[in-house]
Amino acid sequence: MPIDTLLVYVGSYGSVADAEADYELVKDLHTEAGLIDAYDAAVVERREGGKTKIVKKHETPTRVGGVLGGGAGLATGLVVALFPFAAVGGGLLVGTAAGGAILGAVAGHAAAGLSRHDLKEFGEHLDTGEAGLVVVAFSDMGAKVERAMQRAAKLEQKELKADTDEIERDATAAAAQA
Repeated sequence: MPIDTLLVYVGSYGSVADAEADYELVKDLHTEAGLIDAYDAAVVERREGGKTKIVKKHETPTRVGGVLGGGAGLATGLVVALFPFAAVGGGLLVGTAAGGAILGAVAGHAAAGLSRHDLKEFGEHLDTGEAGLVVVAFSDMGAKVERAMQRAAKLEQKELKADTDEIERDATAAAAQA
C-alpha cells in the first residue's frame, strides 16, 4: 500500500489575478524541475453570495487521471470537500453521474488525508480572500512551492497522506457504478 506524503498549500489572495500569477510560478518551478506531472493545483474564485468557482486547475495525469482521464486530482478534490457546490469554468464541477462519482471518491480521499481541524482551517482560510490557490505537491518541493506563492496574503501548509493506488481503484469503481 504505497502511501505518499504530500504537502497541501492553501493561499488566500486579494485578487484572482494574484492567485493565477502564483499558479503560473508553481507550474514553472515544476516544469523547470522536470516534475510537471508531480503536482495538482486549483485557483479558486470567491463570488457574490459565497459561491465558489475553480477558474484554473492542473491535475497530475499519473495520479488519479491516468486511468480515469477525468482531470479530478487531489487539489480539485480538496476544493470540492471544502466547497461541495464549486463550479469549474462555466458550469457545475460535477457535470455527469460518472464525473460526480469520480470526484466524490477523490474528494473523500483528499478529506480523509487531513484532520477535520485542518479542513476547517483551510475553509476558513479561503473564506478570508477574494481568491485562493490550492497546491498539492510532494514534500521535497515544499519550500519551493511556498516561495512561489509569494502574492498570498495568508498561506497555510498541512501534510496530506494519500494512497494513490487506492484512490485510483475507488474512482474507477465509482465511475463503473455510475
